[in-house]
Amino acid sequence: MSVVDYEMIQVFKKELELCKVREGEVFAVLSVGTLLADYAQAFMFAAQMLGAKTFHLNVRDHTVENRAGVIGKTPLAGNRPAIEALKSADMVVDLMGLLFSKEQLEIQAAGTRILRVGEAFHILKQMFPEVSQRERVERGAELMRKAKQMHITSEAGTDVRYGLQQYPVMTQYGYTDEPGRWDHFPSAFLFTQGNDDDVHGTIVLQPGDALVAFKRYIHDPVKLAISNGYITDIDGEGIDADLIRDYIESFEDPRAYAISHIGWGMHERAAWYHMLATSRLHEERYMNSLSFYGNVLFSTGPNSEFGGSNDTACHLDIPMRKCSLFLDDLEIVRKGKVIHPELKAR
Repeated sequence: MSVVDYEMIQVFKKELELCKVREGEVFAVLSVGTLLADYAQAFMFAAQMLGAKTFHLNVRDHTVENRAGVIGKTPLAGNRPAIEALKSADMVVDLMGLLFSKEQLEIQAAGTRILRVGEAFHILKQMFPEVSQRERVERGAELMRKAKQMHITSEAGTDVRYGLQQYPVMTQYGYTDEPGRWDHFPSAFLFTQGNDDDVHGTIVLQPGDALVAFKRYIHDPVKLAISNGYITDIDGEGIDADLIRDYIESFEDPRAYAISHIGWGMHERAAWYHMLATSRLHEERYMNSLSFYGNVLFSTGPNSEFGGSNDTACHLDIPMRKCSLFLDDLEIVRKGKVIHPELKAR
């Protein structure tokens, strides 16, 4: 029997307490191959300490295309016994990565709450969730639901408008305690999807903005022209424009050019540079980038997690620095800093 780190068990127990795991609940861990085997064991121990009935479902990785940014395809696809087992659980810790998949949506629809975990352990501790973050994220979601338009600008030339209210607002604050809810430990941001055909303007990616799928940062400016919810032109002199252009083209799917979700980061302990500072041995190292305080989280590709019809496998998350964001006439972020008094970290 392998040794499980005591500190890891205690951190995971504290996380599961936030998720309201309790005696008599059915708790499952989903993993693939040998990836994060120590996490799987530690979560099982932690759940058992809280009185839950536990099982570990491990599958072999034989179906997932091995390239950055491909989403929605998992080794769970077509495995009905495994899917039904997960649907029977009250909570699943996902160490595989089900996001954007039909399997995840089916499991959530059964009322199972899902927690995605994949970052290095020191990141889980650094960004461990707090109830106050949830309160601020949920307040931001209230403001976003009321707005009819989001306007984003920057001194670099970004000027883009999103029509809102066709799609729901989603929140992430690092834990899940409600039936059917998905979250990612750790995280703190909120986002929505622009109305169909109603995203127009220009995005200018600046040095330091993150190309999450490639685990690198923008070096040379890239200008994206957007009309009717789609990227119509990608312009830039450096390698970054070539990377974005060639990668999207490689999918041979016109829906890959669609504008996906938009929102902003709310985690005051996240650091934008951590994608380079974190060990490459871990599967993920991007939640700092998605969550850091005041980033504007621009993305391209699918809208299926909002109930939309675009399920393209091409997805690019690009957290942008130094932007300003308005909900109608209400200024939320100014030059990369959250300024709305009800949303500021204290």
